[in-house]
Amino acid sequence: MTDLHLSLSAARALLLHAQGLDRRPRRRARKPDVLAAIRRMRALQIDTISVVARSPYMVLWSRLGDYEPRWLDELLQDGALFEYWSHEACFLPIEDYALYRHRMLNVEWAGWRYRPAFMREHGEQAARLLQSVREHGPVRSTDFEREQPAGTWWDWKPEKRMLEGLFTAGELMIARRDGFQRIYDVRERVYPAWDDAHLPPAEEVQRTLALNAVRALGVAKAGWVADYFRMNRTPTRALPARLAAEGALLQARVEGWKEPVYIHPDHADAARAAAEGALKPTLTTLLSPFDPVVWDRARASELFGFDYRLECYTPAPKRVYGYYVLPILRRGALIGRMDAKAHRAEGVFEVRALYLEPGTRFTDAAAADVAGALLACARWHGTPEVRATRARPERAGDQLRAALAAASPSAELAV
Repeated sequence: MTDLHLSLSAARALLLHAQGLDRRPRRRARKPDVLAAIRRMRALQIDTISVVARSPYMVLWSRLGDYEPRWLDELLQDGALFEYWSHEACFLPIEDYALYRHRMLNVEWAGWRYRPAFMREHGEQAARLLQSVREHGPVRSTDFEREQPAGTWWDWKPEKRMLEGLFTAGELMIARRDGFQRIYDVRERVYPAWDDAHLPPAEEVQRTLALNAVRALGVAKAGWVADYFRMNRTPTRALPARLAAEGALLQARVEGWKEPVYIHPDHADAARAAAEGALKPTLTTLLSPFDPVVWDRARASELFGFDYRLECYTPAPKRVYGYYVLPILRRGALIGRMDAKAHRAEGVFEVRALYLEPGTRFTDAAAADVAGALLACARWHGTPEVRATRARPERAGDQLRAALAAASPSAELAV
């Protein structure tokens, strides 16, 4: 497929198709659909911020629509998923465990995720902790009292640091979550089927991860591949061309780009349809800040012309858009973003601000699409009343207000 040429919009459509974000499923989601969506992405990033919904649940809603969030927790407890460091901390399909075992056995890559000096200094305590879990069963960090008041947010008590170190080293796994709190247990109980005799060679692991990244992205520049699973950038950059030479990947061109892009054979038919203009995304939805579509800032900029940075870790006076800003995906384009907060006790979904991308043509039809996505997200949260305070440009606020009013009498918009 080296002669395949894609327009920029076709490349976007192919990526969204691969990610399951091109159209809403025709039927209501069921529990197996949650697992299928994660297998499609190969990694579902975990973040605990719950201003709207915790990110993994939001990422799934963007793809599946209404579903039961407890299904994700059940899939982890059932052993269909496991947690580990991938792009960041992620839920991962259990069949990919072998792809991460090398990281567990050699934690030099881990940086801040594993503190060798601390683990050496507390080696005997960590060994006793591990043996206690093995003998007495799962634990959570709250099972251990803090002897001194907490300092900074990252000032974990020693037991929490040890639990996380043993987790990163693969001695402990996350058996389940309770109220989103990790419950740690020994690997042999959580995943008894695993044997290190099954460990694949490191080169095979890198090859498989690269193929999985390209499949998950639908279309990928060589430089995008390493970020998806946080692989070593320099050797990974050369992998796609080598895999294409072997016939394991397809190569194509995107209009206006000098370097080639790579496509997994699983998406060959979709790529041809995209090239012919027949793959047209219809979905309008809100994205989590940790959605794979936007978690690589450079890729989001190159492919969608969308410069996105999460500002919740930025001091308030330096924020441009707001604390927790959701990108707005409409029919294959990222047209704007909204600073949102779900007030669950009051049943209110607050849109603190709506920002459209420069040059966006916000028609009444576009306003209706965004209003529909916003109301659907709010209902799923159990916050059916929608309120907003401001919009940029102001006319977009008038259009959205009219669209919300037409769709739901309980919606309010004050600009």
